Amino acid sequence: MFKFDDTSAYGKEAMDSVLTSYSTAAKGFQAIAAETADYSKKSFEATVSHYEKLMATKSVEAAFELQSSFAKSSMESFIAEMSKIGEMYVDLAKGAFKPVEAAASKVAEAIETKAA
Repeated sequence: MFKFDDTSAYGKEAMDSVLTSYSTAAKGFQAIAAETADYSKKSFEATVSHYEKLMATKSVEAAFELQSSFAKSSMESFIAEMSKIGEMYVDLAKGAFKPVEAAASKVAEAIETKAA
């Protein structure tokens, strides 16, 4: 039989799970922010370096070739970085919901067994 006193224990466990989930989410968002800042810095440095090279070119053909190469490498770098950040978001979601999911299933199981 389910007792009202049990709700206090389940409530504490649920709150602990939520706090663990928030902590995991905060760490995940910090990692994503750090990765985004690092990518932005690298991208800015690459762009500055590219424009320095572009200004030093002597012909239109060389400038066009340099610009085409830079655009291709920038796009490849961007796609790779967005894939990495996307994977970080997936890991964040999985990690953040794991404690809550475990607590919810434990409570549901306990209610089911005590109600029967």
